[in-house]
Amino acid sequence: MSGGTVASLPEGLLDGGLWFRVEAPSAAAAVRRSAERLAAELGMPDRRTADLSIVVAEAAGNLAKHADEGKALLRPARSGTEAGVEIILIDKGPGMADVLRSSGDGHSTAGTLGIGLGAIARQAGWCDLHSVPGKGTVLAAQVWPTAAPEPAWASGLTRPLTGEPVSGDGFAVRHTGERRQVLVCDGLGHGRLAHAATQEAVRVFGGLPEAPPAAVVDALHRTLGHTRGAALAVAELDQQRGLVRYAGLGNISGTIIAPDGGRRGMVSLPGIAGHQRRQIREYEYPLAPGAVVLMHTDGVVDRWSAADYPGLLSHSPQVIAATVLRDAGTRRDDAGVLVARLP
Repeated sequence: MSGGTVASLPEGLLDGGLWFRVEAPSAAAAVRRSAERLAAELGMPDRRTADLSIVVAEAAGNLAKHADEGKALLRPARSGTEAGVEIILIDKGPGMADVLRSSGDGHSTAGTLGIGLGAIARQAGWCDLHSVPGKGTVLAAQVWPTAAPEPAWASGLTRPLTGEPVSGDGFAVRHTGERRQVLVCDGLGHGRLAHAATQEAVRVFGGLPEAPPAAVVDALHRTLGHTRGAALAVAELDQQRGLVRYAGLGNISGTIIAPDGGRRGMVSLPGIAGHQRRQIREYEYPLAPGAVVLMHTDGVVDRWSAADYPGLLSHSPQVIAATVLRDAGTRRDDAGVLVARLP
């Protein structure tokens, strides 16, 4: 095992992830070094840390060489008691018309070791990639100490306002008993106080007993009074009945996207969790097979259509969320997106 606590981990790396701009080889090297330090902090075996180094070096190196506005998110990935490392890369480059051919060894690696996207697929425990010509590419990959767990049924991404070290937006996922629930939270304002409100909501959400979304939102409201407050919403995906139960306070957007790209919005009521609420109501919506639930904060605009991204809805929640954040996230606020689908 890689030993001990590693000093000087970048702020945020163990708290939701850290974003990097990757527009030069030096930036790609910084992502690789941070990945190695995170792996050591998580106690990843040396062999898997070496695999992680290959994945990150190749992925970030390609981003620096071929992408426009390339960015990488590095963060822990957790499943039960095990922890791995996840890297998500996004760009607004030319995209790939033939992803399968681009994944062959040597194709995407001009001037590099020639191991390309094929090496990422082999060394990572799990990876997913979606690309649209003219719009860019999103790649997500995970490296685990042992075999990769089942792919996540829900995941999200947050990005802080430019210039802030932490984001006031956050999300959480839990599966207790028969209930699959997700939380999206936007701490009032931005910066560290907004971040603290959201982290408290995430902490409380993870420890609450099983309850319907409206009861969960009410419990969160009652426990956030010592913070500056937050907009938040909870969705529950019911596989047996094929529906979504949804309750929210404040400006969180929730949408059900059908496999054909059709959209149906879900209702959040006015209020600030922890400070102001007139009522909390729970709504039910049908959830067709293959549909996804997409939730986001007001740092993401609604001018986004699945029809512009052929095949995207068949990809992982990470790749869908990263695509939305890339193309619909604003730089004038914290931004957060969560995607969930029934397994």
